[in-house]
Amino acid sequence: MTTDHTTRPLDAREEPGHRPARPAGRAPLAQRVRGGGARPPVRRPTLGHRRRALLREHRAGLLLALATVGLTLLVVVYTERMPTTALMVPLLVGSLLLGPRTLPWFVVVVMACVTVQIAVQPEVTYRIAAATVVQFLMGLIVLVSALRRARLGVAGVRGESMFVDLRDRILTQGRVPALPEPWDVQTALRSAGGTPFAGDFVVATTLEAGLRLELVVVDVSGKGEQAGTRALLLSGAFGGLLGALPSDRFLPAANDYLLRQGWDEGFATAVHLSLDLATGDYEVRTAGHPPALHRLSGSGRWQVLRCEGPVLGVLEAAEYPPVRGRLGSGDAVLLYTDGMVEEPRRDIDLGIDALQGAAEAMLRGGTTGAAGRLADALGSPEDDRAVVLVHRR
Repeated sequence: MTTDHTTRPLDAREEPGHRPARPAGRAPLAQRVRGGGARPPVRRPTLGHRRRALLREHRAGLLLALATVGLTLLVVVYTERMPTTALMVPLLVGSLLLGPRTLPWFVVVVMACVTVQIAVQPEVTYRIAAATVVQFLMGLIVLVSALRRARLGVAGVRGESMFVDLRDRILTQGRVPALPEPWDVQTALRSAGGTPFAGDFVVATTLEAGLRLELVVVDVSGKGEQAGTRALLLSGAFGGLLGALPSDRFLPAANDYLLRQGWDEGFATAVHLSLDLATGDYEVRTAGHPPALHRLSGSGRWQVLRCEGPVLGVLEAAEYPPVRGRLGSGDAVLLYTDGMVEEPRRDIDLGIDALQGAAEAMLRGGTTGAAGRLADALGSPEDDRAVVLVHRR
């Protein structure tokens, strides 16, 4: 998974505090809801919808069964011209389209047709016998996969689309809202081995009428697909906590949430940035995470913002002291995960020094695409990597 995001400045219609004009003759929302106006209809899945979906699945199964019987008749009539493995085509299509309720019965139909076409063969050679064994094995594999899929309750294609949707929701959580001038935020995510799921994710939101940015970079234990399922759950939970709690309560609440899950490998590290977009004042808190970096534009030097806090999901009643500072014109803050600075047999401080040097070289040539270039240039491709660059022009 490779993603890069860059915020754009707000135009006049999007500035904080601007309220679009209400169409003439239209009552306010509160009046329309509470003052006698009809509530907007809420569409809920009904029994009729579920029955129609089940009926469509049964129709698809019936059509595939008819196609299987037709192929069987062709094999019986044209024994010397039609291959005995032709029935594997509808079996494969059924495994992709049919749900766990219909698929087992369809597999039984296909295997019965295979038995019929073998019974009418004038001579059963070793080649035909071996092909029959392979077909029964394929039917058994499809049947076992259907029984395992019954726990999810959806067919193969629909199940894959659900995971794609969940992955997209992670990326949506990491998109930073549009910020006013002169602020620019860039994010980049790279997963281990290029898989579509990663254990690193970013969650961001704006509060106080768009004048405060709350942003957190999280590294879930594990990497790649192993950590992807936990990242899916935590990204939604952390997104809700980030927008509902004061900045000093976010990491303690996230720690309590992880403790309640009771996962065997349920710990995570995080770095949380709370930035006042009006003044440039910020607070940074970390939970077992590599320290954030503050670039001073006047000297071109990087300041390491060290604030020690325990890993999320390990200790109860943990405290996370902040480091405070101010971003002036041209300054920048860099947040990242350990995949950017950790390598086997190398001290993490050396990795942080290398990151500072690479970031300074890239920022001298302009900030456009700097986060993505950093994620591509540093770190191990065998580990998840995330980079967030907050820059004040």
